[in-house]
Amino acid sequence: MRRRVVFVGLLCVLGMVAVGVGARAQNQDKDKDKGGINVTIQGKDTDAGLVIKTQATAKEVGLPLYPGARPHKDEKDDSSSANLGLWGNTFGFKVVALKMESDDSEARIAAFYQKALGKYGKVLDCTNNPVGSDDKNKDSDKLSCDNDHADAGGRLFKAGNRHKQHIVGIKPGAHGNEFDLVYLEVRGDNDKNPL
Repeated sequence: MRRRVVFVGLLCVLGMVAVGVGARAQNQDKDKDKGGINVTIQGKDTDAGLVIKTQATAKEVGLPLYPGARPHKDEKDDSSSANLGLWGNTFGFKVVALKMESDDSEARIAAFYQKALGKYGKVLDCTNNPVGSDDKNKDSDKLSCDNDHADAGGRLFKAGNRHKQHIVGIKPGAHGNEFDLVYLEVRGDNDKNPL
């Protein structure tokens, strides 16, 4: 049942994106790009919405920026951040991500973010998490590494709970170290709190 809801949700996202892109293209001169699409539908028994933005802040991720860090773009025209969300009455998700880079060592960046993640509870080091180490207790709200692991030569840290996760991934890059700051929020049938 949950997979069906997620599948239908993804189809809705694709449809709404197609409509939004078409409408945005028609109104490009009237309304300059303010970073994305934000649609909310509220009614007596309905609360649904979609957010797609190519801009995000450290505040939205819930983590500070590493001192002296700069936005990282894989390609010249790429965005170094994203803010995505889709929700309905019984389900929803929100993902906010920043891609950054720094000339400092991986160890210094890791120590900074391990401390910053500590405000969300126990910090998990998923760096050497073996593939296939899936946590069997899916009903628990306790956060685990599940099948998450770091990119080759990198490090991965998580804090929070299964429904509200803060994730930091660090890896060597062409210009120092690259790191991703991610906030992931997921709501299912039993979670009635808005995203």
